Amino acid sequence: MKIVRYQTTNGQFAYGQQHSDGRTTRLAGEIFGELTDTGEPAAVAKLLAPIEPRDIICIGLNYRKHAAEGNQPIPEWPVVFMKNSGTLQNPGDPIVLPRRLKSDAVDYECELALVIGKECHNVAKADAMKYVLGYTCANDVSARDWQMKYGGSQWCRGKTFATFCPLGPCLVTRDEIENPNALGIRTILNGQTMQDWNTNDMIFDVPTLVEFLSGSTRLAAGTVILTGTPHGVGGARKPPVYLQPGDTVTIEIDGIGALTNPVIAEGESA
Repeated sequence: MKIVRYQTTNGQFAYGQQHSDGRTTRLAGEIFGELTDTGEPAAVAKLLAPIEPRDIICIGLNYRKHAAEGNQPIPEWPVVFMKNSGTLQNPGDPIVLPRRLKSDAVDYECELALVIGKECHNVAKADAMKYVLGYTCANDVSARDWQMKYGGSQWCRGKTFATFCPLGPCLVTRDEIENPNALGIRTILNGQTMQDWNTNDMIFDVPTLVEFLSGSTRLAAGTVILTGTPHGVGGARKPPVYLQPGDTVTIEIDGIGALTNPVIAEGESA
């Protein structure tokens, strides 16, 4: 099932099922319980990020060629950092380039995001997929100057500016994606393909990440895990290519869809 979260014409929030013929029908029930398709047309006034994350856990340097383009060794253990919930952005809404804490080095990163569907604690790799509700597209927007220079040796500052985690356009349930580590993944900037690779290049695959992140740790339902980005990021290009006001950036993942956001500077209107 492809699940969308939306705002209705009367300002309420709801879930719907996106059909292959373009229709969206209203779902009844709970996202972490049972959802039933009512068959009724969904009154979609605005498409929202498909989930409101409980936590956002991110993995760095998880693609072999991305590690190589940054001259980084292959990690022995997953590289973990966090984004706060204030980074969440909806499909179609702008990525805002920070100006109060100014950055001129804001980068794109296409990522496969997975959503934990039930509390997950000390889960074995063999059982990990039972805890995955589904998958969506993510853009791990990153201010490289704050990430590398001004963040006190931690990545979180450069990764946690407002709007720096667009998610969408839908949540595809686990049963519809046979192997999350066999998906084409791309970033398209102003019509030009910047990243174009496959999730089979992950160093730590999805089951391994769920096992590792749940080790001695409780992952609540609604935890979103960003699984890393492939090579081709703007900061590794010569010269670097960073996001500018007026840009449009799209994240595409096979079997999920396309997540598109315009880019503006803080203090501007879209």
